[in-house]
Amino acid sequence: MKDIFDAFEKGHNEFLNSLQDATAWGPSQQFTRFQAQATELSNLTELMGRGLTKHLTNITEVYKTRWQQNMSALGKAMEDLGTAQKDGSFSGDLESYWKDAAQRMVLTMDTLRQRGDIFLEHEEEGCPPVLVYDYEVVLEGADLPRPSCYRLLKIIPPKDAVHREPKPWKRPYIIIDPRAGHGAGIGGFKPDSQVGVALRDGHPVYFVAFKRMPEKGQTLADVTHSEAAFVRKVMELHPEAPNPVVTGNCQGGWATLLLAATNPDLSGPIILNGAPVATWSGRVGENPMRYNAGILGGTWNAMYYSDLGHGVFDGADIVQNFELLNPARNYFGKYYDLYAKVDTEPERFLDFERWWGGYFLLNEAEMKWIVEQLFVGNRLSKNEAQLEPGRNVDIKQIRAPIIVFASWGDNITPPQQALDWILDTYTDEREIAIRGQRIIYMIHDQVGHLGIFVSSKIAKKEHTEVTSTLKTIEALPPGLYEMTIDDYEGEILEREFTVSFHERTMEDLEAINDGREDEIPFAAVARASEQQAEFYDVCIRPFVQAGVTEQSAELRRQTHPLRMQRAMMSSLNPFLQWLPDQAERIKSERTPVTKDNPFVKLERVNAALIEQSMDLFRDLRDTAYENMFFTLWGSPFMRWFGRTHQPGRTLKRKDELRSLPPVQSALMHVEEGGFREAVVRMLILLAESRGNVRRDRLERSARVLTQDEPFRSLTPDERSFMLQEQTLICEFAPEKAIEALPKLLKTKQERETASKVVRYIPGAIDEMTTHTLETLQQFHKVLDLPPVSGDITEDPLAVDDVENEPTKLIEEDGRITVAKTPVKAVAAAEAPKKASLRKPAARKPATRKTPAGKTTAGKGTTSRKPRSTSKKSEEPAE
Repeated sequence: MKDIFDAFEKGHNEFLNSLQDATAWGPSQQFTRFQAQATELSNLTELMGRGLTKHLTNITEVYKTRWQQNMSALGKAMEDLGTAQKDGSFSGDLESYWKDAAQRMVLTMDTLRQRGDIFLEHEEEGCPPVLVYDYEVVLEGADLPRPSCYRLLKIIPPKDAVHREPKPWKRPYIIIDPRAGHGAGIGGFKPDSQVGVALRDGHPVYFVAFKRMPEKGQTLADVTHSEAAFVRKVMELHPEAPNPVVTGNCQGGWATLLLAATNPDLSGPIILNGAPVATWSGRVGENPMRYNAGILGGTWNAMYYSDLGHGVFDGADIVQNFELLNPARNYFGKYYDLYAKVDTEPERFLDFERWWGGYFLLNEAEMKWIVEQLFVGNRLSKNEAQLEPGRNVDIKQIRAPIIVFASWGDNITPPQQALDWILDTYTDEREIAIRGQRIIYMIHDQVGHLGIFVSSKIAKKEHTEVTSTLKTIEALPPGLYEMTIDDYEGEILEREFTVSFHERTMEDLEAINDGREDEIPFAAVARASEQQAEFYDVCIRPFVQAGVTEQSAELRRQTHPLRMQRAMMSSLNPFLQWLPDQAERIKSERTPVTKDNPFVKLERVNAALIEQSMDLFRDLRDTAYENMFFTLWGSPFMRWFGRTHQPGRTLKRKDELRSLPPVQSALMHVEEGGFREAVVRMLILLAESRGNVRRDRLERSARVLTQDEPFRSLTPDERSFMLQEQTLICEFAPEKAIEALPKLLKTKQERETASKVVRYIPGAIDEMTTHTLETLQQFHKVLDLPPVSGDITEDPLAVDDVENEPTKLIEEDGRITVAKTPVKAVAAAEAPKKASLRKPAARKPATRKTPAGKTTAGKGTTSRKPRSTSKKSEEPAE
């Protein structure tokens, strides 16, 4: 056998020798190997036991409670039936119930008929967005150099007293909806939605929608290029405003990450709502959707179904998978709710079903990328995702603040999938700060996946608060924060919030998990998926494609179960011709039964028992799913098999971060800058000396950096750059940073004013820590000022003009509280005017004149005019 491999390199022969030589593996090595395998088996057993225990405990507790409640309700209904029989109202109650039940059945069937008609009409129109707002098309992706089916829509604000007139200097909002089988519009599905919240505050709002059929040959890279072109177009239309906020819903969230990572100069803050990024993450005993690839098959599934669609993947298959996650709700609950509340429910039901039943298509290349690189490969977190060959997508390149919204009630994107990419991308929270990034996350207690975009409560609270605090977020020092909304009051236009910003560490994010050992088996799934895809592509695909035509693909789409159930319950069905007239007659004669009718109570109990039994089936199925997954992919052999695809990426240590170009650039300019750079540098050094933030410190800091001149006139990009640069200087060269202060503050007046500002923010001397006071004394010694004495209680840069309400920050017990309070405006009256903000040459590309007389910068991007600081706006730009 050895001779067969003689032609191979020497290493292979040595390996074969070791297999034949009994002394190559000594007893101690054999014991160590067996011990390691036993440990892995023990860990797997513990993992599966923990998951099984959690499933069975949850099933026992939940269904015991539900069963007791349903049996109690059943007993009460039977008792009411007995009472009705005794008092002689039994027959009357029965007659009125059956009449009401028959009427509700007819009205329910007519509503389903209307749903079918709406579906057919929606399909015939090409499945336009389901926005409740009027809109106009600004830019078509099909007209771009790299065509795509995406399009940029401008939302037209309603003409009413609730919505403010859009301001040209206010930051625009761009909302990217998910293309996951459904159409666009869920972000503007209701007046109290992401669109409505931004419109009411006077922000221009744009919506990224898409057509039903992708362009021929369209890829995810083409889509990202289109979205970048849309952002540039919005910037061109609003030259006085800061970079737009980009909000991504669900799969639109990771699309937003791709956009921001590949175009870090374009977007302002990005908001990710229920976005699955770290797709292997979750908790054992929960989140069954993540096991699909290991049970149902990986990438080859997407390739096979795309081949059946003649190169196009049918979004109805994705929607069907979503429905199977919760069959009780999707196949019974929502229809029973319609039947039980048929007098009030149809409008809401039809509005939602219009979006839920609009099925969109994806090219095979798009679907394969999503499955292979994201959901099965988890490559975005590992810095291995490539939109195009040789071009890795690195989340660390994003410079804008990132706001992540997740929910414990989300069974499609649990908080771990929305947040664990932070753990995989950064060494620790200090690296986030060193790179000048701000990551803020919120976790809701119970809202579901769709509720993140649809629920009016969420829109009125969470989304409104994100809209109103963006300027504060940009003024926060770089780092990792958790944001919670503690309270709010007032009408929507004048609403005031109390928000907490909690400084967080990586340990806080790790606490959201129950350990990450359960992610290792997914590496074996990823490797097996690659091999299965290769086998399918070479050995099976030619035969499948040979048997598929465009006509057979269209026939499969039209006969899909989800489309068929809607078409068969439409007016095309001749057996339903009687329904409209009968429904109209019933509406005119409608006599709803009273709620205390015993037969109505019995009906509700039966419905609850049916839904409970379907939920029990779902939970038992999910339990079997999880145990089957870990049995197949969690063994020591499978762990070895997936070793090349293990989770995680190589992370830099702090000393290695010094070699980063931004760090080197900052260290080269330690002695450059003016009043603003000096104040910011001293504030950062003070924060480092304290180790934690004292009460009200961030309130004063945010006021100085956003409301007082010479800081007020800074654009968000300039402020962000200055904070990042000074953070790097203080992190990697703190001694030189202090020694260089006299070169930044050249005059005595500048030094005295800067000292007052820096002393004003920490507060009274008696409340300072010893280290803080020593640092202040060091500043004074270097700047040749008298020793620190006395308290500075008034803002040295403030003047008496009254301004609108900026955001107030308060830090207490480890959390930073934000609330809106009236404060005085500030100007540069007392501030030194010698305060130039240095920008690196690399970030200021050469400009050129276009034929239209406009100025463009960089790669064809239109430069925007800075907002005039001489003219006061009515309210701070968000």
